[in-house]
Amino acid sequence: MSESPLKVTMKGNEAVRVPAYFISKHEGFVGSIKTFIEDFVVTEIDINGQKVKTAQVMQTAGCASSEETQMNVESKENLYCSGSQDADVTSDWEAGSDTPLPALGSFDLDVILGPSVSEDLEQFVMTLREKRPSGPELSLGSFADKHQRANVHRAVRHRFPFLLTITIQPEIRVREDPDYRELARLVREEEAEDFFRFIDAKVGGSSYTFGPDDSKEHRTAVHHFLNRRFGKLVETKSFSSQGRTSISVRLREHGKPKKRTAEERKEEDIYTAFTLCKENLETLEAISYMAAALGVLPSDFTYAGIKDKRAITYQSMVVKKVSPQRLKEKAAEFQKRGMHLSQICSVGEPLKLGRLQGNHFDLVVRNLRPHGASDEHFSGADVHGRLAALIKEAVENVKRRGFVNYYGPQRFGSGQSVLSDQVGLTLLKEDMVSAVRLFLSPEESDDPPSLAKRHFLQTGNAKESLALMPLSKPRERLMLRALNRYGTGPDGCVQAWLSLPHSMRVFYPHAYCSRVWNDAAAHRLSTMGLGVRQGDLVWTQTGQKRTEDTGETACPQIHVVTCEEEQAGVYSLEQVLLPMPGNSVKYPENAMRTWYQERLAGDGLAECRFRVSSLKLNLPGCYRPLLATPHNLSYQLRRAAFSHGAKKQESVTESPTLSLNFDLDSSCYATICLREIMKCET
Repeated sequence: MSESPLKVTMKGNEAVRVPAYFISKHEGFVGSIKTFIEDFVVTEIDINGQKVKTAQVMQTAGCASSEETQMNVESKENLYCSGSQDADVTSDWEAGSDTPLPALGSFDLDVILGPSVSEDLEQFVMTLREKRPSGPELSLGSFADKHQRANVHRAVRHRFPFLLTITIQPEIRVREDPDYRELARLVREEEAEDFFRFIDAKVGGSSYTFGPDDSKEHRTAVHHFLNRRFGKLVETKSFSSQGRTSISVRLREHGKPKKRTAEERKEEDIYTAFTLCKENLETLEAISYMAAALGVLPSDFTYAGIKDKRAITYQSMVVKKVSPQRLKEKAAEFQKRGMHLSQICSVGEPLKLGRLQGNHFDLVVRNLRPHGASDEHFSGADVHGRLAALIKEAVENVKRRGFVNYYGPQRFGSGQSVLSDQVGLTLLKEDMVSAVRLFLSPEESDDPPSLAKRHFLQTGNAKESLALMPLSKPRERLMLRALNRYGTGPDGCVQAWLSLPHSMRVFYPHAYCSRVWNDAAAHRLSTMGLGVRQGDLVWTQTGQKRTEDTGETACPQIHVVTCEEEQAGVYSLEQVLLPMPGNSVKYPENAMRTWYQERLAGDGLAECRFRVSSLKLNLPGCYRPLLATPHNLSYQLRRAAFSHGAKKQESVTESPTLSLNFDLDSSCYATICLREIMKCET
C-alpha cells in the first residue's frame, strides 16, 4: 500500500481534504476526464444485472418475479447502507452518497403561479396566521388545462395544508379549511399541518400518531372530531407507551376521498415506465422540467438512483398519473432540452429508490502523460510504449486489489465556499442560526445566487434576498421564504430548515458522517495495514435474510473478528466494514473505536445522539465496505497522432487517449476508481 499524509487540494478559499491512501504501489499517470460530455457515459444496471439501455423496462420497474429479483451477493453496498446511491452525482446537490436525494416534492409556487400571485398567496397566509381579518377567499387566477389545475391544487395543498383549493372553472380560489381550524384548536398547529399532509398523501394502510396526551377527556374530543370529519377515510385508536397515551390514526386500505371522480381515480392508478437519456443535466433538473410540462409534481417521478450532471446518463424512471401515449407526445419537446425517452410502457407500480445493482461506465481520459512529464518534453517517441506499460500495470492492480471505497469530493460540494459536511456538523450541534448562514454562504463570484446570499448575510433581509434569488434555486427560495415569514432568530431558522423536504434536510448530516467515514478509512489503512485485525467488523453471508421484493439484506450479519480468526486469516480485507456514525451502529472493537470517539469529541459531538428532534432527523448509521472492486474492467489506449506540416494549422499534436469500461456497485464512485488507477486527483 502506498502511504502518504492527507492530501489537500485547494478549491477557491476552501481546502477540500481528500484522503490520499492507495491500495496498490503502481506509478500511475496524469490525464484529464470529462473534457467532452461524451467522455463520461453512465448506464444504470438494473436489479437483474442488465443495462437499462437494453433491458426490458417491465423488469426494471420492479415487475419481475421474486426469483428474478434476487440480488447478486457481490453488490455489498446495497446490503449495508439503506437507500444506497449510484456513483458520481452532481456537485450542485453535493451528492453521490448512501442517502438518496429527493425529487423536489414541493414545487416552487413562484414557478407555478408566477411571482406576483405567489406573493399575494404569501400575504393571504400571513393574515390567516396572524389572526387578522382577511378576505374570505383569494383568487389564484384561471387555468384552462386540467392537468395544470391539478398541479396547482397539489402544490398549494402540499405547501399550505390548512388551505382549501376550490375550482370554479377555469378559476382556482383558496380559503382557510374550517376542518383545519377546528383541529388546530385541539392539537398543536404543526401536528394539524402534518395530519392534513398525511390525509392528502392517501397512502392506504399508513398511519399518523399525535403527540402524547394524558387527558382522556381531551383525547375523546380529538377522536370524535376525526371520526366525524374523516370517518370514512381513517380509523383511530389510543395506545399507551412508557406510561404516556397517544392517538394513532390509520388510513383505511380502501378509503377514498369523497370528492375524487372516477376519472381522477383512474389517473391515480396510471404508472408509465421509461428509460431517460440525459446530457449535461441533473436528474432533479430533468424531473422538474418534465413535471412542469406534464402537469404533475416532481414527486410523481420515481427512480432507482440519481446520476451525474456532467455526463451522458441512462436510467430507468416511472411517472405516475401520465399515460404512455401522453408521455410519447411530449418526447419531442423533451429532446430539445437534452432528454431522450425510450422504452415507454405501462407498469403496475412505481420504481423503488436503490433498486439497482450498480452502474456501467464508459470513460475517456485525455492528455495522458507519466507523472512529472511536461507536455513539451513528452514527445511522440516516448508516448505509446511507456504509457502502455504504466496503464497495464495500473489496470491489472486495480482489477486484482480494488480501491479504497471513499466518498468522492462531489459528496461534499467540491468547489463551493462552504462544504455540505460543515453544514451537517452545525445541524448536529443544533445551532440552527449558524447552519442557515452556512447554507446561504455565497461563492466568490457575482452571479445572481451569490448576490442574493451576500445580501442576506449583510442585511438579514430575507424578503429582499428572496426577490434577488433566481427561480432556478428552489432550496434557497424555500428557506428565504420561511425566514421572511418566521424571522431569522433560532425559532425562525428551525422553520426555515423544516421548509425543506425531509430528504434535503437529512442530506447535510449524512455528508458530515461521510466525511468521518473517509477519514476513518484512511486512518484504518495507515495505522493497521492491509490485514484483517482482531476487533474489525466484517460481513458474512451466514444468516442473511433477503426480502422477496428487492432482494436486499434486511438484517446484515455483522461479525467481530476474534484473535484466533486474525491469526488464521479467516477473513480478507474485502470483507471489512467501517460504520457510518449513527445511533444504531456497532463500532469496531479495537483502536478504531477510540479513533471514532476522539474524532466525534473533537468535532463537539461527544454526547451526540444523532437525532435532531426539532428537524425530525434521525441518523441510525450504516456499514460501508472498506474496499470496492470494479467488475468487467477493460481498456484501450489509442496511439497519439502527430502532424507537423509547414502551415500553422497543420502543426497539430493529438495526445494519446485512454478508454475505460467497467461496472461499479451502487454507492461507489467512478472518480475514486480512476484516482486509484491514475494515482492523481480526477
